[in-house]
Amino acid sequence: MTWADLMAVLVGALQGMAVAAGVLLAAFVALSLLLDARKLRRRGRHGARSLDELVGRAEQARMLPPDTPRGPVDQLRTPELLEAAARRSS
Repeated sequence: MTWADLMAVLVGALQGMAVAAGVLLAAFVALSLLLDARKLRRRGRHGARSLDELVGRAEQARMLPPDTPRGPVDQLRTPELLEAAARRSS
């Protein structure tokens, strides 16, 4: 095999990989655009783009009362579990 034959094989391989990468890139871009086109449909109850649009305006949100528990909860010391432990120990 001569140096020219080796270069021809190398150039052909590189061209093949470049064409394959281009085809895959074009397929991914086309698929992405096709899936993105679904977002362009008419808005309405069934065409909501987000939960905010589906639920309504932010001013209509109900606020939690001030005595609502917040923060981390110790799930192993709930009243139900403490009551069950007291029954087992007595």
